[in-house]
Amino acid sequence: MDKKKVLFVCVHNSARSQMAEALLKRDGGENFEVESAGLEPGELNPLAVEVMREIGIDISANKTKSVFDFYREGKRYDFVITVCDESQAQKCPVFPGTSATRRIHWSFDDPARFQGTWEEKLEKTRVVKEQINQKIESWLKEIS
Repeated sequence: MDKKKVLFVCVHNSARSQMAEALLKRDGGENFEVESAGLEPGELNPLAVEVMREIGIDISANKTKSVFDFYREGKRYDFVITVCDESQAQKCPVFPGTSATRRIHWSFDDPARFQGTWEEKLEKTRVVKEQINQKIESWLKEIS
């Protein structure tokens, strides 16, 4: 079986898409080639780094990447999954190639917008990580 190519996209590639990429790499194993990118790449969110570290996944060395760079490189994906809110998802480029590319939208809160103490923001980010994890688990069952 060919590996399925998956791209997760959010606004800054700083939290949600990074967590989704790492979780699918863990759960999808050898069946997937997974990348993530952002519309406006920013800095890796320390909240995302921390909640992933808590479950034994180190994303601290990850770089944020531009979805438009991937587009210009002519990369092809079987699935392009946006994990930002609806208004931002509309800005995602359509990847050229076969009609087999499926665009999927999963809406998750942006940890960069969370308010409160470090612990409060960390707890909200844990919730987002768990929502992403559950979505990936159900999606893997759906496509297998």
